[in-house]
Amino acid sequence: MKTTLNPSSLRAAACGVATAVILAGSTFVLAQNSKPKINPADLNIPVDQSAVPRDGLPRGSYAPIVDKVAPAVVRINTTTTIKNPAAMQMPGFADPFWQQFFGNQLNVPRTEVEHGIGSGVIVTKDGYILTNNHVVDGAKEVSVTLNDGRVFTAKVIGRDPKTDVAVVKIDADNLPVIPMADSANAKVGDVVLAIGNPFGVGQTVTEGIISAKDRGNMGIEDYENFIQTDAAINPGNSGGALVDIDGRLLGINTAILSHSGGSQGVGFAIPSDLARMVMVSLIKNGYVDRGYLGIVIQPVTPALAEQFDLKTAAGALVGDVVAGGPADRAGLKDGDVIVSFDNHKITDSRQLQLTVAETQPGSKVPVEILRDGDKMNVDVTVKQLPGTETVAQANSPGNNDTGTLNGVGVGDLDSQIREQLHVPDTVHGAVITQVDPTSAAAEAGLKSGDVIETINRHPVKDADDAVRLTAKATTKKTLVRVWENGGSHYVVVDESHNAG
Repeated sequence: MKTTLNPSSLRAAACGVATAVILAGSTFVLAQNSKPKINPADLNIPVDQSAVPRDGLPRGSYAPIVDKVAPAVVRINTTTTIKNPAAMQMPGFADPFWQQFFGNQLNVPRTEVEHGIGSGVIVTKDGYILTNNHVVDGAKEVSVTLNDGRVFTAKVIGRDPKTDVAVVKIDADNLPVIPMADSANAKVGDVVLAIGNPFGVGQTVTEGIISAKDRGNMGIEDYENFIQTDAAINPGNSGGALVDIDGRLLGINTAILSHSGGSQGVGFAIPSDLARMVMVSLIKNGYVDRGYLGIVIQPVTPALAEQFDLKTAAGALVGDVVAGGPADRAGLKDGDVIVSFDNHKITDSRQLQLTVAETQPGSKVPVEILRDGDKMNVDVTVKQLPGTETVAQANSPGNNDTGTLNGVGVGDLDSQIREQLHVPDTVHGAVITQVDPTSAAAEAGLKSGDVIETINRHPVKDADDAVRLTAKATTKKTLVRVWENGGSHYVVVDESHNAG
């Protein structure tokens, strides 16, 4: 296993709920950068891309489908340790009057143990299971209960907060699996079944249809392309299966839109195509390799279309271009409208974001733009998304991690980050994107926005350097020089007592 800068915990949740959308926040993990060719066939992931039958409905019973898929839908139990930094946070307890009676007892940290329940889907016979990131995020222990009653300790292989996909693994063979459908072929009106463990009552099946496709801009995840369904989804269904009437996996149930906290007929699932891409990348790389153009994009409204001499309000408007980024080098400018990327028609900014993210870094792709109403064609060499290598890998039991700075996520210090954080050109290193609040690094004072300049007196050029310098540490005490707020200083991160 690659040694990583691992995050620990944020709260594991069940299923997202909105107008309240209940999802745990994102955490990031550094993994060493390797880019083998990804081939789903190498992982023996069953895929069935044939069209679903759309005649002969309604049918009298879905029992044959349930019998086929139910054994591959599992219950996931998690245990998370939460450090409460102020166990007695009562109003006024900071007053010196109370301190004279209770002293430091008011500030003694307490450790709390939380238990979470979610669902998962077995997708390979040797035990790879798809679920949601928010189901296992921060979990110290993960167990999987099969439909036949067997219980396994699970290992978190990888997590991707940007899509809310996670992969866990159990040590077993000849397991029941659900083959993955081509979710792009699904249509609004297709009958679907949602299978999971709502409220922890046990495996439950609900029926509905696909209400909509390509739902985005929900504010749930960074990359959204949801299948919407009216099949009842409730807390605990997170990570469970959305299957078609042939018993193939169309999506991973993730969130609901609700005023009550329970199902009100608006549920969302991550499409199987997206989940499969993320899963394969997590298993192969330890992170999701995403493309990057280096532009700020926005939707083309009718008012903007008129001002930019566009015939229709379609495409993605470039609001800004990152200096030195792929788009800048290709000659793109603010005010350009991207209407085609890699021969895929671009209808809006969200579609461009998804398409670019799924493009392999290093690829040279054709881009069609409208500039002042005139068509132009340019070739752009896509780079790796800054911070991609921070996407989560294992925070599971038995990790045997020998690295240091656990719980710290880092990204490259590019021109955009420099401008945002007001980092001078003389400062070089890797920017901290997130710090687990229960980690030794947090206790030492490291925080998001700090720039790591050296590790154990070795200069840090970028995020990859930070990985390399922490991957094979000989001691659990790390000397770090960081820049923050206009100056640099040294800190010692002591993980010898496993502060996480």
